[in-house]
Amino acid sequence: MRQHFVVEMASGQLSRAGALSCSGCRHACHVMLYCDTKTQLFGRIPIRHIILMQMRFDGLLGFPGGYVNPSEETLEAGLSRELLEELGVALPISAEDHVDCCHAPASSSSSTSRLITHFYVKKMEEEQIKEVEKEAASTATDHGQEVLGMVRVPLYNTKNGGGLAPFLSHSFIGNARSQLVDSLLRLDMFAPEELHKALAHSLKIHTHTAEDLQAALTRTEAKRNWF
Repeated sequence: MRQHFVVEMASGQLSRAGALSCSGCRHACHVMLYCDTKTQLFGRIPIRHIILMQMRFDGLLGFPGGYVNPSEETLEAGLSRELLEELGVALPISAEDHVDCCHAPASSSSSTSRLITHFYVKKMEEEQIKEVEKEAASTATDHGQEVLGMVRVPLYNTKNGGGLAPFLSHSFIGNARSQLVDSLLRLDMFAPEELHKALAHSLKIHTHTAEDLQAALTRTEAKRNWF
C-alpha cells in the first residue's frame, strides 16, 4: 500500500480515495461536456464532436467548474453547484463521470495549501449542449464576470494549419490543456498521428507568438521612453 502511494505521488496522479484522504488539501472539480455531431465546417470539414471550454476572467482557457469542499458536500454536488453559477444550468454529475485526479501545478493556486484537481467527462446530446451554451450567455450569474464566454474546441486540422493547432497554442489554466489532450486520446476523438501533428504545429505557432510579443514589447518600450 505504501509503495502504491509513493508511485501515485511521484506521478502526480491520485486515486479518488487517496485524494479525499489528503489532509489540508484544497479540491477543485472541472468537467468536459461534449457531444457527437454530424455538422460540417463550410459544408465539407467534419466537426465530429463538440467540446465546451470557457474563456475565464484571467484570460486563460479552462473547463467549467471550481473549488469544492469535500467536508461540506460531495465532489459531484460541489461541481453541480459551480456549473449552475457558470452555465446557468443545474447539470447532474455522477461519480461515474469522474476520470482522474491529480496534484495541480504549483502555479495553479496562490494558496499555500496543496490543490488537487478532479476531472470529469460527461457526454450529452447535441441539443443539450446548445441549451447549455444558450443559458450560459443569458442566465448564468458568472457570465461576463468570472466567465467571459463559452468556447467550442475546433476538432479538425485545416490545410493551412488552422483548427486544433492554433487553439492548443493559447494559454490554459493549470493542467486544462493536458486534460483536453488526454481526453481526445482516451475517447478516440482524434487520431494520435493527427493530434501529434497538431501539437507539433502548435509549438511552431507558440514560437512565432513569442517573437511577435517580443517585438510588441520592444515597440512599447520605445514609446515609453519618449515620455
